[in-house]
Amino acid sequence: MTRRGYGVQHDSETSSMSLAYIASSLERAKENRSFAFHAGNHLHRNASSYPAEDFQAGQTESVRAMGRNHTSVTLFILLGLTDEKDLQLILFPIFLVVYLVTLVWNLTIITLIRMDSHLHTPMYFFLSFLSFTDICYTTSVSPRMLSDFFRDEKTISITACATQYFVGCWMCLSECGLLTAMAYDRYVAIGSPLHYSAIMAPALCQKMVAAVIGTGFLGSLVQTILCFNLDYCGSNVIQHFFCDLPQIIVLSCSNPFITQMIVFLVATFVGFGSLFLIILSYGFIASFILKISSLKGSAKAFNTCTSHLAVVTLFFGTALSVYMRPNSNHSKKQDKILLVLYAIIIPMLNPLIYSLRNKEIKDAFKRAVKRTTQITQSE
Repeated sequence: MTRRGYGVQHDSETSSMSLAYIASSLERAKENRSFAFHAGNHLHRNASSYPAEDFQAGQTESVRAMGRNHTSVTLFILLGLTDEKDLQLILFPIFLVVYLVTLVWNLTIITLIRMDSHLHTPMYFFLSFLSFTDICYTTSVSPRMLSDFFRDEKTISITACATQYFVGCWMCLSECGLLTAMAYDRYVAIGSPLHYSAIMAPALCQKMVAAVIGTGFLGSLVQTILCFNLDYCGSNVIQHFFCDLPQIIVLSCSNPFITQMIVFLVATFVGFGSLFLIILSYGFIASFILKISSLKGSAKAFNTCTSHLAVVTLFFGTALSVYMRPNSNHSKKQDKILLVLYAIIIPMLNPLIYSLRNKEIKDAFKRAVKRTTQITQSE
């Protein structure tokens, strides 16, 4: 009886000690979660005062400590082109002039093509839409970048970020298709000049543009929905001056494999598919030119392609340099420079390339100036 009584007493004491230990463990865990939650909020509120690397490390640790009790990211922080105030004051007027020149030149090209009947041909029909995509693309990036030069906290909502990416991606995919359509136009013009008008009928050109714009829209919509439906609960610092998918998707705290695969498929189908068709078209064009017996005729045929070739080389060369480079910390500044060229400079250069060496556009511009002068004098 004594042994049994002692056993009961010992078991009760052991149970009491176990319950006390469990209670103290739960209390410590609660305190740790509370600390992690306040630390995470502190990091969110003071993101602009931390270096990007410190902020990212601290935010990641706070999310790990919080476990399931994290808060989804609703704002992103754009690092911008540079943090140096003096350099920002220099860059602002430069990029403002570039943006205004881009708008003026592209709008001039569109207006001339619409007003002058001499430019109502398939090539200039495609060129007018190319100018339109350049205006939309640079407008999705430049105004925001210019305003950020004067902001201490370059925050952007996740909705605004998604909209910026959607428009930019839509215009880029559409430009790939338009450049392909223009390559096909040159192929028909040089390979079958007698049947050019019959083949490149207005109805076919309109269907090609509709297909290009529609494909770009769907491709961009799919990428945007997949990218911004991922969970973002860690670092919210985008290492660039605008919202671009490679810099956004790495911030996700969920598995982005499916999104990355679909983005790869879209890029392969639209981007590399367009580049392949352009190269194929110019392969046939080269064979046609080589068959021309007259040197003067060969040079004339090739000159009709030089502007398009220059635009294709700039666009795809820069795109491949930006998105096919291996990712590394030392290449971030180079990536920013290439993205400035890709998103801001090329939309300005495209109309200049097509107009400075194009006699038909120069003549159309002279006729427009002459008509404007006559109307002014008559009034």
